[in-house]
Amino acid sequence: MNLPQRKRTRLKNYDYSQRGAYFVTICTHHREMLLSHIIVGQGLAPAESKLSEYGKIAEEQLLELENRYSKIKIDKYVIMPNHIHIIIFIKNEKIETNSVITLSDVICAYKSLTTLFCKKKYKVEKVFQNSFHDHVIRDKKDYQRIWEYIDTNPLRWEKDCFYTE
Repeated sequence: MNLPQRKRTRLKNYDYSQRGAYFVTICTHHREMLLSHIIVGQGLAPAESKLSEYGKIAEEQLLELENRYSKIKIDKYVIMPNHIHIIIFIKNEKIETNSVITLSDVICAYKSLTTLFCKKKYKVEKVFQNSFHDHVIRDKKDYQRIWEYIDTNPLRWEKDCFYTE
């Protein structure tokens, strides 16, 4: 029996434990609108993402990651209705070998714990899709572009590729 081949989601031969900045996108299962809803500002007021109960748990667990892993920093994030964008810094040093973490370790723990708490409180079976999208941030210009993208994501919600009515 020929099973479909999954698309490779990580850069081939890239060490995701190395020091650096990463842009991560995590989608909800079936892109369900579980995490928040977007409130469009009036006049000069900006659009904002108002978190649902699931979204509050997702945010708590995201912010808790820095306490669980001393070698990461959550630099910027936005929790949208059906996805989350995050800039994560990994601060591993080359000389350390026994306490090196990878981006996948962090995201796997985050998704597992968020799902566990949502399951306990709201009896939901699955919160997130199986994988996640990542982008290695290569330089300051790339970082600034991504920061701006995250910052303005609620404002552009109806034009977002993850938008559904």
